[in-house]
Amino acid sequence: MDAFGDLFRGVRAHGSLFGSSLLTPPWSLHFVDGAPLTLCTVLGTPSSPGGWIVPEHGAPQRLDSYETVVVRGPGTFTFVDALDTAAEPIACGEFCATAEQGGTRHRRGWADPGSHSSATTLIVGSYPAKGEISRRLLEALPVVMHVGAGGTGDAVLDHLAEEVAVDVPGQQVVLDRLLDWMLVCTIRGWFDRPGGEPPTWWVAQRDPVVGDALRLLHDDPAAPWTVATLAERVGVSRSTLAKRFTELMDEAPLTYLTHWRMTLAMDLLTDHPALSIAQVGRAVGYTDPFAFSAAFKRVRGVNPRDFRREAARA
Repeated sequence: MDAFGDLFRGVRAHGSLFGSSLLTPPWSLHFVDGAPLTLCTVLGTPSSPGGWIVPEHGAPQRLDSYETVVVRGPGTFTFVDALDTAAEPIACGEFCATAEQGGTRHRRGWADPGSHSSATTLIVGSYPAKGEISRRLLEALPVVMHVGAGGTGDAVLDHLAEEVAVDVPGQQVVLDRLLDWMLVCTIRGWFDRPGGEPPTWWVAQRDPVVGDALRLLHDDPAAPWTVATLAERVGVSRSTLAKRFTELMDEAPLTYLTHWRMTLAMDLLTDHPALSIAQVGRAVGYTDPFAFSAAFKRVRGVNPRDFRREAARA
């Protein structure tokens, strides 16, 4: 697993395609749930009118056919046909695209995007993203992330357009996986955009030395890594790895490993209350529970037991 892929552990669509709205102007859909991540994409022909994503915080973003926007919560946002729309906002939640609101629910009656050249078909999917691993991903993203047409996501949208136009068994499973695919394509496109400022780990993954080291650490974070053993696996000297890793990642290899282990430990402590502190420590590479507790407190400022107790109260 690479550093980017590992951040998607807790980010999966599951029945999340809750809206397929066939819209004609004017419209104003206010998405009030404030989901951690919401993906919005427009399907249709080039003559489809498109619309605007207006976030609670941040600048409006134009959204035309085959373009995608990802909005990071907890702020809400609105999708309008025009910034000065005359439409009254409709509060939208999980089942925004009901017949009363001009669309269809997500399980039946999908609108064929190609059958209404003058209408805009909006596809919306929300993603739960809880825990420390997901937080790392969210912190790397802006409030509104816009990726235009013409990238690798276009092929996904072609499949999505075909799937939403039919009603067949297993459709929701296919749609969920397509949305996962689309989310990854959109974030990759954002990080790789000209003039962008991607996180350090995104750039470092493509380095022949540091990228290999990161993959090894993420493949087996509980292994008894040293800089020497990591360098041997990568095929470079210890000093070369330490220097190159620190230059690109702004921290030493074992410091990065410790922080990643504590990230994993936080989610284990929160999501698996039946595991003892010692078991959590062993899962992330510490055979000695006292050494694990000391490392956890050094990184997080609180011992694992108190962290678990506070997380359970939240």
